[in-house]
Amino acid sequence: MIRVVVVDDEALVRSAFTLILNTAPDIEVVAATTGTQAVATIRALRPHVVLLDIRMPGVDGLTVLRQIQARDETETASESVTEPDRPVVAMLTTFDADEYVLTALHSGAAGFLLKDTDPESLAQLVRTLNAGGVVMSPSVARRIEGSLPRTDPGRLGDLPDSDRRLLDLIAGGLTNGEIADRLGDTPAGIREQVSVLLATLRVSTRVQAALLVQGTRR
Repeated sequence: MIRVVVVDDEALVRSAFTLILNTAPDIEVVAATTGTQAVATIRALRPHVVLLDIRMPGVDGLTVLRQIQARDETETASESVTEPDRPVVAMLTTFDADEYVLTALHSGAAGFLLKDTDPESLAQLVRTLNAGGVVMSPSVARRIEGSLPRTDPGRLGDLPDSDRRLLDLIAGGLTNGEIADRLGDTPAGIREQVSVLLATLRVSTRVQAALLVQGTRR
């Protein structure tokens, strides 16, 4: 089961997302909470995916994102080997022109969804996130493309062809399984290759790597 935590300050939004996702046979919303309780809830329940409202009173989504992306130095290795300690996070908003989009993506968010996303597609989007894919509402992607700083071509120019192809597939939003099918590898093998590539590029998430590619196209 893909375990999901929904974080939003509106009870109606939390209930709607919970109801929609719990109809999927492979997804379980293990908690729906506000920003104030989000970090404690996520650390306690260790979900695979977090859907996080970017604008909330009290504790906003960017603050929650930074806190759950940071490793808890008090957590022992034995506590983290069997469960995900860094869930995949997608930001939620009603504003497709939200000025915090780039900040969230550069801070480690794996995607950005509008709250009026088609309910029928929501479960598949969660599956894509869990499988390592990049999820971005089309209107959000169009808006942020013009705001990206230009990437120094030399940063990517020295990559071997195999790494550049992998990077292009990541930027295309493909999951590890989909990339494995394209390259004739296994999802586990692709996961390892992606980790090495991210380290080479000195970025921490697939979205950040994808933003580098978009920056070279400007």
